[in-house]
Amino acid sequence: MRDMLSAAATMLNVAAADSGETWGWQGRTLSGPVTSATGNAWLRLVEAPESKAGGKLWEGPLEAERTMPSAVPRPRLRERRTWTDGGYGYLAELYDRVDAPVIAPYGPVLREAPDLGSGWWEELGAAVGSITAVSTDRVAVRQQYLDRAMPQFLGFPVDTRVPAWSTAHGDLHWANLTAPKLTILDWEGWGIAPAGYDVALLYSYSLLVPATAAEIRQRFSHLLDSRCGHFAQLVVITELLQSNTRGDNLELEAPLRKQLEGLRSVSRAVA
Repeated sequence: MRDMLSAAATMLNVAAADSGETWGWQGRTLSGPVTSATGNAWLRLVEAPESKAGGKLWEGPLEAERTMPSAVPRPRLRERRTWTDGGYGYLAELYDRVDAPVIAPYGPVLREAPDLGSGWWEELGAAVGSITAVSTDRVAVRQQYLDRAMPQFLGFPVDTRVPAWSTAHGDLHWANLTAPKLTILDWEGWGIAPAGYDVALLYSYSLLVPATAAEIRQRFSHLLDSRCGHFAQLVVITELLQSNTRGDNLELEAPLRKQLEGLRSVSRAVA
C-alpha cells in the first residue's frame, strides 16, 4: 500500500508531507497529507481485489463532487486515478486538505463529550437537510437487507417496510466529522436510506456520552421523535447489533439494547 501510495503521488504530481499516514478500516485505505503546485492537499488510496474494484464505493466521492451542493461542507475532490497491479485494483483520490481535526480519531464511537458550539450544530443540521434534498439513484440502505436483518437482530416483530426514503451520507459518525470547523468526510457510501437515518446513526454512536446524545435528541427531535425517526433508529440498531456479532462496537451493545427497549412500544405503531 505504501508503494502504491508513492506511485499515486507520482501520477498526480504531488509530494508527501512530513506528517504521518492514516490507515482506514481494516487497512483498506491509506491516506496522508501532500503538497502540490496548487497548495496543500490530501492523497487517499483505496485497494481491492481486482474482481471487486470499482462500483458504488469507488464512485461515491466522484458522484458526491458532481451532485452535492456546495453548501454541504466536504473536502473537494481535485483529481483521481485508477489502475491495476498484481491482481489488485487501486483508486487514488486527491482532495483539498482539511485542516480541522476529526472529532473522534480513534473510531466512530464517541467516548468523550466534544466542545461544539451552537453554530457547529446548526451547520450540521443545515448540511443534513441539504443532503436529503439531493436526487440520486444511489442506494445506501436496501429494503432487502431490512427485510432479512431487522427480524433477526431486533428480536420482535416489526413492519420492515420503509415509511419514507431520503438521501443520506450513510456513514455519519464522529470519525467522519471535524471541529471546530465542520467538514463531513468519507462520501463512499452515500445514497438513499430511511428518512432520518444519518441523525439516527450519529445518535446511536453517541450513546456512551449521555450529554451529547441528549444534545442530538434535543436538536433533532423533529427527525428522531417521528414515525420515520423511530424506524430509522430501529434500522441503525439492527446494523450495529449485527456488527456486534463480528466483534465490532461491542461497548455499544448494552446501550443499544436499552435504546431498543424504549423504541419497542412505539415500533408497534410502525408494525
